[in-house]
Amino acid sequence: MKAHDGMYIDGAWRPAAGTDTIAVVNPADEQVIAHVPAGTAEDVDAAVRAARAAFPAWAATPPAERAARIAALRDALAARKDEIAATVTAELGAPPQAAQAIHTGLPVAVAGTYADLAATYGFEEKAGNSTVLLEPVGVVGAITPWNYPLHQIVAKVAPALAAGCTVVLKPAEDTPLTARHFAEAAHEAGLPAGVFNLVTGLGPVAGQALAEHPGVDMVSFTGSTAVGRRIGAVAGGAVKRVALELGGKSANVILPGADLAKAVAVGVANVMSNSGQTCSAWTRMLVHRDQYDEAVALAAQAVAKYVPGDRIGPLVNAKQQERVRGYIEQGVAEGARLVAGGPEAPLDKGYYVSPTVFADVTPAMTIAQEEIFGPVVSILAYEDEDDALRIANGTVYGLAGAVWAADDETAVAFARRMETGQVDINGGRFNPLAPFGGYKQSGVGRELGAHGLAEYLQTKSLQF
Repeated sequence: MKAHDGMYIDGAWRPAAGTDTIAVVNPADEQVIAHVPAGTAEDVDAAVRAARAAFPAWAATPPAERAARIAALRDALAARKDEIAATVTAELGAPPQAAQAIHTGLPVAVAGTYADLAATYGFEEKAGNSTVLLEPVGVVGAITPWNYPLHQIVAKVAPALAAGCTVVLKPAEDTPLTARHFAEAAHEAGLPAGVFNLVTGLGPVAGQALAEHPGVDMVSFTGSTAVGRRIGAVAGGAVKRVALELGGKSANVILPGADLAKAVAVGVANVMSNSGQTCSAWTRMLVHRDQYDEAVALAAQAVAKYVPGDRIGPLVNAKQQERVRGYIEQGVAEGARLVAGGPEAPLDKGYYVSPTVFADVTPAMTIAQEEIFGPVVSILAYEDEDDALRIANGTVYGLAGAVWAADDETAVAFARRMETGQVDINGGRFNPLAPFGGYKQSGVGRELGAHGLAEYLQTKSLQF
């Protein structure tokens, strides 16, 4: 167990204002591995003041110089990738291979995209007799989740820096050690003092203080829809800009003529990734009635490969474990049929949940409407394409999804009618340059690529 002290504020590690700490627990064995400071409103205020003081000079820094600092940050993260991956495994429970490829490799790549964008983005354009300037919003309060701790930090901080904003980061209390690695990398990259600041702490204390602070111009939050509503209300009261990446209940629509075996296997893998703790996971598998029994059998076969403690890690904490097990119990109580898994804990130690597949799920069931955030797949039958579309669009969410068909043209025609922010066509690969974000209660705004950079810019026009 290691005790970490201090917050990264104004270019240096400095003592926290209070003495309370947060225990960091390894979810695989339930052992405390570290303590970090539980930040207070006083810590947040110091960080915001530092960011506020640093903003004018950073905003005035030429984009090419900002790009060079982001490239140096990317390199610093890459240099410590093994250490970061080991930390993600320890505090999140991600299997080592996933910790390397997804939790470390992906954010390093995303940081590189913003080094490139900062150097090439058009921060000035002509419109008739006007010159339109795209300028940084100001001080950004970034509040990140635990499920992809480094990726979500990079997805907010890198575009904010590219835009010329300064940042105060409040990471999730379950995974603060990864955030400390990021702060050390930012320091090594030579970011000027105050441009990036880190305050660890609890959401209702440090997170709320950051969202409410009058010196914060924008709040970027990723997490549950319930918390997103509260942050949106707080920010709206002060007329601050918000970017909210929230929950999801994404549909994996398999149309007749598609490669059923591939679509089911990829769909199950998508949900099992990160132990189901992914807001964009395709947790509802929609299959035509004529192929339903075959799809259920294929899903049972596919999920058997995900052995807890080997190919699939634990959930992040005991509360999350109990929450997911409760949803599984509710699914059974409402009449869904267990094809694989169930509510029983698969191992004696650790916050594991059995990879679970439900059949005979109807659209009105709780497990087909609410975000479970665990390794649970619900398979629903549809009668025709219009019925499939009704089911796919029939939740309050709209974050992601997938469509499988005999050809891309058919899949795209269906995807165009889906009320969701991102759709994979016939197994299309993840693209870190494509905008990511949701419709409806899945959020406001976009992350990644040029659209993610635009979130941190405001517009001024000069008339001649």
